Amino acid sequence: MFISQAFAQAAPAPAAAPESFMGSLGSMLPLLLMFVVLYFVMIRPQMKRQKEHKAMIEALAKGDEVVTGGGMLGKVSKLGESYLHVEVANGVEIQVQRSAIVQVLPKGTFK
Repeated sequence: MFISQAFAQAAPAPAAAPESFMGSLGSMLPLLLMFVVLYFVMIRPQMKRQKEHKAMIEALAKGDEVVTGGGMLGKVSKLGESYLHVEVANGVEIQVQRSAIVQVLPKGTFK
């Protein structure tokens, strides 16, 4: 009466066989594919844009007509190493960083 019934313990489930190389590669393939697409859709075009902007900034010369990041149009009057002076009206010059220039306009656009 005080002795409880003993039940046999169930056998443990067999361990899963290790995945083969192709199985693990197949599970990593979607991740690799997403990275490749991300590179060609986002990273590569951004690097190309940065390279073009850097070349444009280095090619600035006195007399170029430019647009700043704030949308101001002007003509480059003085060049410095990291800053340049832009004449926005007769006798009115502003000093801006070179990296603030977003576009070089064709000659004769700004009057």
